[in-house]
Amino acid sequence: MIIGVPHEIKQDEYRVALIPVGAEELTAAGHTVLVERGAGMGSGIPDELYEENGAEIVETAEEVFARADMVIKVKEPQPTEWALLRPGQILFTYFHFAADEKLTRGFLETGATAVAYETLEGPHGQLPLLTPMSEVAGRMSIQEGAKYLERPQLGRGILLGGVPGVPPAHIVILGGGVVGKNAAQIAAGFQADVVILDINVDRLRYLEDIMPANVNTLYSDRHNIRAELELADLVIGAVLIPGARAPVLVPRSALSSMKPGAVLIDVAVDQGGCIETTRPTTHSDPTFVVDGVVHYCVANMPGAVGRTSTYALCNVTLPYALKLANQGLKAACAQSHGLLTAVNVHEGEVTNRAVAETFGIEFKEFKP
Repeated sequence: MIIGVPHEIKQDEYRVALIPVGAEELTAAGHTVLVERGAGMGSGIPDELYEENGAEIVETAEEVFARADMVIKVKEPQPTEWALLRPGQILFTYFHFAADEKLTRGFLETGATAVAYETLEGPHGQLPLLTPMSEVAGRMSIQEGAKYLERPQLGRGILLGGVPGVPPAHIVILGGGVVGKNAAQIAAGFQADVVILDINVDRLRYLEDIMPANVNTLYSDRHNIRAELELADLVIGAVLIPGARAPVLVPRSALSSMKPGAVLIDVAVDQGGCIETTRPTTHSDPTFVVDGVVHYCVANMPGAVGRTSTYALCNVTLPYALKLANQGLKAACAQSHGLLTAVNVHEGEVTNRAVAETFGIEFKEFKP
């Protein structure tokens, strides 16, 4: 199989979908690897390293897409890339279709197959290709929250950990999954006052057991969310329904009850966001203010720490890329439940039920 790795063109995206050891593994298995010139530079990986490990450097994305049987990326294809896709071609990347109807319908027209990182299930129902980026985003959310609570960034002028005689910041984390857990761990290290809300009581018990004393848990319902928003200096939106649009937990009306200069960081923005006033932003222009509350809604948070994120992502994606390359789509999906759950679109049909229901599109089960 010919595997293509284009340069990511989404704004402020510095990750790359394959590291040199991946090129070595794929070429050793008899495959051809095409890497667009400069694709790894945002992650500190020069073209020469790819060439030394068996990859062929090509000059343009057009050549990568034209020659490749399978294209592996990090972010969803951008509109200029849709025209480069063709029927029968596999695109292995993050899609987050449920947050973007235009992308969904545009991809359907290409006839290509979408194998989505974010819906690939592990043996126990976990999401192994989403987990490392959720870990990065969760940890980054506190780093960014600390920055935007500073007064020059229009925040409240709050130091997360406070100082003797002055209380620390009150941080509210909506969702106790991978993002929420990692956010809480970093926030706890800053000595902030942290509350995690979730609807899974077993998860709350687990978090209560492993977290330090400055992290508390609450059951997530409207009343508890409303009460915590009034106290919050920093709110982290960290909810996830795999493949589907995130539920809105913070309505616009709640902002008026929050402290002026409080900060909302919606990590769920790539699935539509869990805050009603969310709209995607970029690392170049990351924030906006609504009703006196600072919103940070960058849709590719891990892209800013490209080197860390690239290596964390490629550690988990490479084994699945090898399966697809070695066996082909149908045989690989027949043998791997995880890859089967990752097929969101095939031959112009939506094969992920949550995506189909989100947009009222007919669902068609993919049967390898």
